[in-house]
Amino acid sequence: MSNSRKSITAKRVQYAALPYRMNDRTQPEVMLVTSRETRRWIIPKGWPHKGKAPHRSAAREAFEEAGVVGPSAVSPLGLFHTRSGSRRAGVVACEVLVFALEVKRQSKEWPEKRERKVRWLSAKVGAKTVQDRELERSYGVWHVGPRRGP
Repeated sequence: MSNSRKSITAKRVQYAALPYRMNDRTQPEVMLVTSRETRRWIIPKGWPHKGKAPHRSAAREAFEEAGVVGPSAVSPLGLFHTRSGSRRAGVVACEVLVFALEVKRQSKEWPEKRERKVRWLSAKVGAKTVQDRELERSYGVWHVGPRRGP
């Protein structure tokens, strides 16, 4: 295999947070962050943390990447498939479980503050802004905030 090709290995699991808040019109807004290498707009995600439940791993990623803190849902909103990794480490196929995280506050400092940008958007605009087509199309992932009706 040539060095110009990225090798894909077995599928692995990652956990992501979809940080959200309600604006003053009680409409949900979601927070996106940029990836460190490509600067694409994404949601905070990462590898499982040993000893942590999936929703807690997702919440930890949200803090590390965006400095946001708040309760996270125990059950995922949905999932999407992507490729994750780097040129040095290789690329792996991933299934990403997405957990809603209701943002109560954003810290003034967090581990990756100088490596990423953050942006609040409506859920509809957020879905169109992410630069991962599978995440954009993931049914259920973009429906955050209080449910109305039965």
